[in-house]
Parts: sequence; structure tokens; C-alpha cells
Amino acid sequence: MFNLKKYIIIFIVSMIPLIELRGAVPLALSERFGGSLPVFPSYIVCIIANMIPVPFIFWFARKVLEWGKDKKIIGGFFTFCLEKGEKGGKKLQATAGRGLYFALFLFVGIPVPGTGAWTGTLAASILDMDWKKSAVAVMAGVILAGIIMGVGFEGIKTIIGLF
Repeated sequence: MFNLKKYIIIFIVSMIPLIELRGAVPLALSERFGGSLPVFPSYIVCIIANMIPVPFIFWFARKVLEWGKDKKIIGGFFTFCLEKGEKGGKKLQATAGRGLYFALFLFVGIPVPGTGAWTGTLAASILDMDWKKSAVAVMAGVILAGIIMGVGFEGIKTIIGLF
């Protein structure tokens, strides 16, 4: 059965920094969500929602963060975000060498805390990487992360019988 409210929830969750699609896919597949949603439509909704912020992050986030880093109330958080993006970008660049876009794909695609479309895109922006190549790498990473989370969650659900 089509449940618009649940799709809106997973859409919004997929756009939240740090949670992103990695949290929304298990949520969509969880029985505790009031019954799981169909896998493929949920997966597509989560990918689309996770990718919506990407161009805004790439083109504007660094400028906004640099503007706000010395502001009284928001400065600490903005500085934290800039440092996280710079640290991720430098680490990515140091380990990747010529395979920078493949490394960006893996950085976004392997669901580890602190990685994902938001951080990967911010790192790509800070490193002045090519927009089109970065967007493709991030999109592919989001797709991989969704597959890993979906398969992993279904496996855990089957083995443990929870959720």
C-alpha cells in the first residue's frame, strides 16, 4: 500500500546531514516504522533526497561556512564543519593520488560515520574538484551506500529477527 507520509519521512531523513540515506533506508525497511515500505521505491526516494543538497553544498557551503566562522553564535559550528571538510578532503587527496574521484566515490559509498554525500561534497568543494566528476562520484557513492545499508539491514533483520 502506498503511504505518502512514510515516503515524506524517509525523504526528509535522507536530506539530514550525518543521517542521510544511511539512516533512511533502514527506517524504510523497518517493521517498527509501522510496516516496511517496498524496497525499490524507498531506495529511489532516498537517493533522490540525499542528492538534492549536493549542488548547494558544492557551490555555496564553503562560502557560507567561511563567512560564518568568525560570527559569535555560529562560529564554532561553522569552523567545525570547515575543519571536517578540509580534514576529509586532505585525507582523501593524500590516499587517492590520481584516483581522487574513485576515492570520493568510496568515501561517500562506504557507510562509516562522518562520511556521506554532505561531507564528500564539502570535501570536493574545498579541494576545488570538478563539479560534474564530483557529482557523478557522489551519486555513485550514494547508490553504493544505499545498497550496502539495504542488504546489510535486511540481513541483520533476517538473522536476528528484530526491527
